[in-house]
Amino acid sequence: MTHPALPAAPGDAPDAHERLFTIEATPVKFGPGAALDAGWELKRLGARHVFVVVDPAVLALGVAGPALASLDAAGLQVTLFSDVETEPSIAAVERAVQAARAAGADSFAAIGGGSAIDTAKVANLLCTHGGQIMEYVNPPVGAGRRPPSPLRPFLAVPTTAGSGSEATTVAILDLPELHIKTGISHRLLRPSQALVDPELSRSAPPAVIAAAGLDVVCHAAESFLSRPYTSRPRPATPDERPPYQGSNPVADLWSAQALRYGGQFLRRAVQGDTEARGFMMLSATMAGVGFGSAGVHIPHACAYPIAGLRHTYRDPGYPGEKRFVPHGFSVIVTSAAAFRFTFDAAPERHVQAASFLTGRTYAPDDREALPQALLDLMRDVGAPSGVAALGYGEADIPALTDGALQQQRLLAVAPRAPSREDLGRIFRESLHNW
Repeated sequence: MTHPALPAAPGDAPDAHERLFTIEATPVKFGPGAALDAGWELKRLGARHVFVVVDPAVLALGVAGPALASLDAAGLQVTLFSDVETEPSIAAVERAVQAARAAGADSFAAIGGGSAIDTAKVANLLCTHGGQIMEYVNPPVGAGRRPPSPLRPFLAVPTTAGSGSEATTVAILDLPELHIKTGISHRLLRPSQALVDPELSRSAPPAVIAAAGLDVVCHAAESFLSRPYTSRPRPATPDERPPYQGSNPVADLWSAQALRYGGQFLRRAVQGDTEARGFMMLSATMAGVGFGSAGVHIPHACAYPIAGLRHTYRDPGYPGEKRFVPHGFSVIVTSAAAFRFTFDAAPERHVQAASFLTGRTYAPDDREALPQALLDLMRDVGAPSGVAALGYGEADIPALTDGALQQQRLLAVAPRAPSREDLGRIFRESLHNW
């Protein structure tokens, strides 16, 4: 695996570029039955009264039962909140914040997919430090306020293999009035502990597994292909060092293995193979550690306006009646065009990423290796064929481009900086991938 040269040794003349990278990871317990440790872990963290955010489908299906029983057995007071939206809007997150403030809990837990975990992250942030959600949302959409000190203890128990939110520093929410999705990003949002239990994903529908798994694969590829951390300007203070720092040797290891697992296990996971679903849950956590350090870029920047501009798409494989674009689908549809655009910035790394995903060997100048590997995987797991399948057309490209340009914290780590025209071309090429 190649990687850009490390910075000069201490004592060499400093320059204006970054010389440090940071690896921080949520402590993770992985394996069948991990959810049964929920009560013990929260007691260890000093919890007495826990505000538990639970996905309503997870609650209805009994998937949350083992973790909730563990909390009860540990003698913890529990306030249960299940008014959670898939791909939550700011209004839905605000309801959780108000409920958490009213509960007065000293700790938080989330049981569900990325939506439940992200909702709990924001509730924890505002209960600990006060203020309004938009104060913390990343600029230029929000004010980018930084939390000044650690949040309350937070246990994450994921039930899908996708966002990796149990290991990341970000919380994503939909802003319908602005027709965009965006996020809050800070190292202190990372959960205190995660319990990754493969048995909790047994009941997830195939479409949910497909979208979640494609998110894992795209996270890992974007992280591996992000600009080198040494190419970024050095921050004036440590507090200004962003969570998304650019590719680095340690993040590369997590991202590479997540790509390998995605290629080996996602197809089987969608077909219902329990072992494969477990590996995809592990892959999601690995990808979360990788991109939590290195960052994601163009496909995710494009995904937020795809998800936020219009709420008309409904995937037939998803439960419920809410109309939304599942995050993994909104990300993956532009990935092939995005990686064609970034190829010349680091050809050998693009080819490496394709090899991790497929196990094949490619020519070093094969610019279609990674796009084709992703398109093959998309087709095999039943993903939408492109942006047009999600309800958009040529006339929507200017608005989609405007939305992507607002995601500057993501575009800043792209290996090749896209212009407005470049982003428009990526959307146009992605209208129909096949």
